[in-house]
Amino acid sequence: MGKLRLTLACWNYDRTRALLEERIPIDGIEITYLNLIVEETFFRMLRHREFDIAEMSLSSYTMSLFRENPPFIAIPVFPSRSFRHSCIYVNTDSEIREPKDLIGKRIGNPEYQMTAPVWIRGILNDEYGVPVTSATYFQGGEEEPGRPEKLPLNLPPEIRVQSILPGKTLAQMIGSGEIDALYATRAPSSFKSRAGKVRRLFENYHAAEREYFEKTKIFPIMHVVVIRRDIYEKNPWVAQSLYKAFALAQREAYEDLRETAALKVMLPWLVWHTEETEKIFGRDFWPYGLDRNLHNLSTFLRYSFEQGLSKRQLAAKELFATESLESFKI
Repeated sequence: MGKLRLTLACWNYDRTRALLEERIPIDGIEITYLNLIVEETFFRMLRHREFDIAEMSLSSYTMSLFRENPPFIAIPVFPSRSFRHSCIYVNTDSEIREPKDLIGKRIGNPEYQMTAPVWIRGILNDEYGVPVTSATYFQGGEEEPGRPEKLPLNLPPEIRVQSILPGKTLAQMIGSGEIDALYATRAPSSFKSRAGKVRRLFENYHAAEREYFEKTKIFPIMHVVVIRRDIYEKNPWVAQSLYKAFALAQREAYEDLRETAALKVMLPWLVWHTEETEKIFGRDFWPYGLDRNLHNLSTFLRYSFEQGLSKRQLAAKELFATESLESFKI
């Protein structure tokens, strides 16, 4: 009997490159790795379920679990994590000097349900006293007109979200002052083209993000790896096979960062960066698995519920295939 042939859509990360380049075997599986940018992967998987396995927005995946027949099941592998203080942009005429100045303002989000804005809104509420209900959110394409929410929203009335006009983009609108702020993973083009008009709220974002981590111990999870549920239900063993392979690929990336004979990443002070990161986060600074990510995931799931996206507050364990949550010991 031959190996199960499956497609995997995932960006080209250092922590997954060994799978892309087929250096790490996957027990019982032959993978076709499609190296796609995240927006394309999410759109095609959520709308059309084109791939057998895919990187997916944590927020979108969480929302998908409330469908009548949830189409995906995740394993506790996190291809993307990122602090997000750096992703809050403001128009300089809006007189936003500190987070509380966002109250009552017009705020752009490419999609209200995107993972990054969910984290931003939650952090602003928890750490800076900016309630989610205190602003009006404008949804639409950051650089291209006509971007819809990938998943339908059913929000409580106190959360105000409206689509921007056809032909408009959020990058243009923050540059012109039509919106006061923007929560976005990609820096808007107007951040450079209108540098005098658009700036980051946290200009020393590294200090703000480090302070946040030291207080909360959260390095925000952005993406998970999901399996189409029909594939998983026919072959439940694929969850553990995939988890093992992703963990081995990540181990290779860790080793490359720690190599001192020759720098494998184009950062002049790579060794210093790695050593400093390990002092703050520990040796396994990008952990996979459930146990070491319980607080991180539980915080996000609370935000998803508080922001009207989840019908109830899920427990972190409910996100993942049971087979991927434990392993044998000798």
